Amino acid sequence: MPSIDEIMGHAQQSFLTYKQASAASKATFLEAIAAQIEAIKEQLIPLASSESNLPEGRITGEIGRTLGQIRLFAKLVAEGSWVEATIDPADPNRAPLPKPDIRRMLRPLGPIIVFGASNFPLAFSTAGGDTVSALAAGCPVVYKAHPAHPKTSQMVAEAIQKAAELSGMPQYVFQHVEGGIKEGQELAAHPLAKAIAFTGSFGGGKALFDTANARKNPIPVFAEMGSVNPIFAFEGKLAANLDALAAAYVGSLTLGVGQFCTNPGLIFVPEALADRFAAAVGEKMQAVAQAPMLHKGIAKTYYAALRRLSDNGNLTWVTVSNTEDLILGSPAFARVAASDWIKNGDFQEEVFGPFGIMVTYRNVAQLHEAVAALHGQLTCTIWADEAEIASEIALLNLIEEKCGRMLFKGAPTGVEVGYAMQHGGPYPSTTDSRSTSVGVYAIKRFARPVAFQDMPARLLPVELQDGNPLHIWRTVDGNWQK
Repeated sequence: MPSIDEIMGHAQQSFLTYKQASAASKATFLEAIAAQIEAIKEQLIPLASSESNLPEGRITGEIGRTLGQIRLFAKLVAEGSWVEATIDPADPNRAPLPKPDIRRMLRPLGPIIVFGASNFPLAFSTAGGDTVSALAAGCPVVYKAHPAHPKTSQMVAEAIQKAAELSGMPQYVFQHVEGGIKEGQELAAHPLAKAIAFTGSFGGGKALFDTANARKNPIPVFAEMGSVNPIFAFEGKLAANLDALAAAYVGSLTLGVGQFCTNPGLIFVPEALADRFAAAVGEKMQAVAQAPMLHKGIAKTYYAALRRLSDNGNLTWVTVSNTEDLILGSPAFARVAASDWIKNGDFQEEVFGPFGIMVTYRNVAQLHEAVAALHGQLTCTIWADEAEIASEIALLNLIEEKCGRMLFKGAPTGVEVGYAMQHGGPYPSTTDSRSTSVGVYAIKRFARPVAFQDMPARLLPVELQDGNPLHIWRTVDGNWQK
């Protein structure tokens, strides 16, 4: 493998060419990536399944999601309005001073370091949302492969590189790097890196964030670091639908052996219904079959976390994990009073696996107190009927401050890839709550605004030229227009 210096030098060289690529050529490149991945999916599905312990059906669905998000960004780039082109025309007759011509738009940042996730070997990995949104923005990507699925990552990397060649893109627009923590830290610290995208543990994300901020020239880190995604159950809604909601909770908690960043590791339940809800959850958990976790390291960490929590006398165990297999994940469920939960920050730490804590609250006033103590989350879910929602606007207002996405129906597992999705929340769920790693707005992480003042017309980026040759939406003299 080339040295990190060589890799980053190649990335910077590629950037100076790729940043000038037209919207149409970038869209063509993205479409070519999708086509190349689709061409190898019959070989990719069993390989990814064998490396991740995920069933082939799940991998098939993930390929569909991966191709869908690549094509979504291709569509976004081809349309072109995402650059926020803004024009303030000159007015030489303005008094007391003439007004200059100023034109502003988003421009690509530079080489981006992307770290793959273990739980999504395709959709959050080599050709996942971070890579694709960076390429869509006009940034070359240096991808640090996750060691949990090296062959899958290499196969997808070769597909991206083939697509780049077929599309006439610069040679080093995408580079695939293997290695461990040392290589990852070297990439994060390299002066030519302009931003970092990461999906994984709090420890890993925080380490990269600290490295990036200790640099001579600090750079943004967009790290999605996990969340316990609380559900807030209100008495009226829960009483009327207890069995169905218990089934929905268990289904969400144990989906994919609990290895989703939106896994609902906390649920707040009124004391009056706590015994009934706990019994229903416990009964339904007994019917959940054990399944392999992603790899032995994750299984080991999961059971270590359960052992650590079992030493806490405030927890009452409803369902105890009945195995400590080296790979199989067994569901577990515990309960704690809100007064004890509020005092102990350990109960808010993510346990990556099929484990949940039920927090029982006496009244809405105590629920307010619990929400005030809640850390930042990717999602918060409200199970309440319309009357309960209407009567607790102040509580909903507080919950909004704690998350990036509020759900009023269903469970948080499952993230729609589209225009309105927000997948990112207040710290410690992410390092930058203003960004998303899912959906089209992910592209804006890897661009920065640049204003061109009195630039000769022939040198202007096409997005800012008079006549609007690309027919994109722009703000001209304060008016939104085509």
